[in-house]
Amino acid sequence: MDMDTTSGTTEYDRLIARHHAMRLRRQILAPAPSFAAAPAGPGGAPGGPRADARPAAGGYGGHEAYGAHEAYHRDHDGAADQRLILGGLGLVTPFADLIDHLYTFMFRRRPFLRGLFPESMEFQQVHLERMFEYLIEHLHQPDRISATLAQLGRDHRKLGVRPVHYEAFEEALCEAIRLRSGAHWTPELEAAWVRMLRFAVRSMVAGAESALTEPPYWHATVVGHERRRADLAVVRVRTGEPYPYRAGQYGTVEHPLLPHTWRQYSMGCAPRSDNELEFHVRRTGPGGVSEALVEHTAVGDRLRLGPPRGTLMPEDDTRDLLLVAGGTGLAPMKAIVEELVEHRPRGRRVHLFVGARARADLYDWPALAELGGRKPWLELIPVADDAAEGPAGPGGRLAEAVSRAGDWSRHLACVSGPAGLVDEVRTRLVASGLPATRIHHDPVLGRL
Repeated sequence: MDMDTTSGTTEYDRLIARHHAMRLRRQILAPAPSFAAAPAGPGGAPGGPRADARPAAGGYGGHEAYGAHEAYHRDHDGAADQRLILGGLGLVTPFADLIDHLYTFMFRRRPFLRGLFPESMEFQQVHLERMFEYLIEHLHQPDRISATLAQLGRDHRKLGVRPVHYEAFEEALCEAIRLRSGAHWTPELEAAWVRMLRFAVRSMVAGAESALTEPPYWHATVVGHERRRADLAVVRVRTGEPYPYRAGQYGTVEHPLLPHTWRQYSMGCAPRSDNELEFHVRRTGPGGVSEALVEHTAVGDRLRLGPPRGTLMPEDDTRDLLLVAGGTGLAPMKAIVEELVEHRPRGRRVHLFVGARARADLYDWPALAELGGRKPWLELIPVADDAAEGPAGPGGRLAEAVSRAGDWSRHLACVSGPAGLVDEVRTRLVASGLPATRIHHDPVLGRL
């Protein structure tokens, strides 16, 4: 990174910090606001603003967002909007085309917003497609998606996103819907999409406002970089101030080679007093953050970390624990085991299954074996696709090995790894009698 880039980044960081300090001061000094009820929907029915209505002053931000969000949350009929959107889904899909039009409109009208996004938009577009799918699928469950989106809004602060940017996004979305729908466009369909978006945005703004006293991101210095395989590295970093995460959570990482490009990685250790943490990174393709972290990172380099996220490990459940990890999904499981070594509820037993394509790919097994040594409450089971049945561990696919290893119906399960593996393990555990509500894994969502 050259000096001009470093200077620009430092100045931007100062401006962001000053903005948040001033906003916190205004909130502390401002009198308590009075909140109006949510505006009526089309035809005067409750449920949100008309599609052609502009947000009220401060409608997407400021401390007014708290009360506005509460009223909107109470009155919004998500199930009715879900039916409207699903009924017209064929008009606007595939989502990839809708999103392509959306960003074209937004950057054409407000070119200054392009700088908030990474140079390559491919990853961003895929994640936004997943976000639309998530919202539509769960729109009838406002409490569920509100909590998830609040966390997402908290995380978005690191991107420099402001409420006015959401307004620009809404405007571009409406234009994209009209273009995709053509002669079949209806104001009712557009209004349902706008209400869904505004519900999501209000949840995100409320989440961001609730984290006023928390930094939008943390600076971290690389203090260790170990290549465990040609395509995999364990990267250790230290933050200048405490990074407040729990074992099993993940954070987003930005590399200086790819500004505005953030990728999710689970912390591979329990919180430590020296502010040191580790990430397990497998290179997934050329030109991305994973390649930068594996191939182009050295001790002394500086990274930025977004706020910790995820609820992989519930704090209020002390049942015996089944942990299932595939590939670098081992990272959060290792952190959970480290935490339990220090703070395990009395009598709790833990089974950890670790899967890989070959035994040589069990990259962190020595560290795990040392961690689990002489711990009678912890059983470690390696599963390699190329291994034969024997004392080293059951062979075959990881999901099959887990399902035939015992009765897990009374356990709490945490699963981490590739999406296909998570789905397969979850399906088999549910079929064997473990309630789906006791199988935990983290969703992967994009950003608006």
